[in-house]
Amino acid sequence: MPTNVTAEYLAAEEEYRNARTIPEKIRALEKMYATVPKHKGTEKLRLQIKRKLSELRKELEKQRQMKKGGGGPSLAVRKEGAAQIVLVGLPNVGKSSLMKKLTNVEADVADYAFTTVEPIPGMMHHKDVQIQLVEVPGLVEGASLGKGMGTQLLSVIRNADAVAIVLDLSQDPVKQMEILLREFERAGIKLNRRRPRVEIKRTSMGGIVINGVENIRGEVSEVMRMLRDERIHSAEVTVKEPVTLEEFADALDDSLVWRRAIIIANKGDAAGSRGNYSRLLKAYAERFKVIPVSARRGVNLDELKDAIYDLAGIIRIFTKSPGEEPAYPPIAMKKGSTVIDVAKKIHKEFSRNFRYARVWGKSVKFPGQRVGADHVLEDGDVVEIHIR
Repeated sequence: MPTNVTAEYLAAEEEYRNARTIPEKIRALEKMYATVPKHKGTEKLRLQIKRKLSELRKELEKQRQMKKGGGGPSLAVRKEGAAQIVLVGLPNVGKSSLMKKLTNVEADVADYAFTTVEPIPGMMHHKDVQIQLVEVPGLVEGASLGKGMGTQLLSVIRNADAVAIVLDLSQDPVKQMEILLREFERAGIKLNRRRPRVEIKRTSMGGIVINGVENIRGEVSEVMRMLRDERIHSAEVTVKEPVTLEEFADALDDSLVWRRAIIIANKGDAAGSRGNYSRLLKAYAERFKVIPVSARRGVNLDELKDAIYDLAGIIRIFTKSPGEEPAYPPIAMKKGSTVIDVAKKIHKEFSRNFRYARVWGKSVKFPGQRVGADHVLEDGDVVEIHIR
């Protein structure tokens, strides 16, 4: 135990010892993690707290599944369109109004909380593609611990491709973000972060071999212990970038999901919204793109659609046959897709009998350039595939 812990940490530790339920233990451990001094001497302690939190959250989810006989009524939304993006926020921040403006879906709109009681999907047509938006009922503080159907709602968020956080500029947006980020963190949802670049290939024998040991910012023996705890006894581990022990633990934790996110700052026409918007930018602009809008007045919705399109992480690829004009509509592909990915999307015969392709657009140096299967495409490219 470090000798320079704070009184707040000791109080949280006492709270943990006295806790009887898993939610009580989770809350106490979160306080311990937030108040433990952050320096080299407390690294192992922070890691122990973080791993215990992960274990308790998994156990809590397991208990819920058993009590509900497999999870109870499902709120899952089948994915459609080029990408699925959830609109999430506290109650009564204007999510339904935004859904109605962006998708023309018939959503109930009212000036009181909990108008929406289940996820509502709708399709947003923008730049020749369809993007599925899903309005999630308002999250409340404690959602990740089961309050207000929170675990089911957070499951919908975990399964989406990206997250659009809706805040109310007529209220304190920084406090709203603090509540939401705490619930996301508890649920294992990492926003605008990326999984540490640690690659693990299990092997049948040979024990554990670590490549890139110099990138581990901590004791290698602790890394070996973490691997054993995960029942990894024979594997080739490659650490591709500098990582702390906590970051290595995150790379091992398969319960975590990593999602892109933006902030939609709604009710920008409300009294006091300008000052609240400035405070929001100061607190979160480095981590999140913030788009100020007014759903009620329809202000800045075109910019919002562009931001949602970018958030979806897709590109439009137009296909054509030799001697013909490009086909419409385009195919929506993930950023980084190659020519062979497009061929597979069209038909398996195109990928099986692929010879070469000709491409027009941003990814080539001249129109109609001949390229191979691994050529990476860009938004708006036109692809003509030639097969055997």
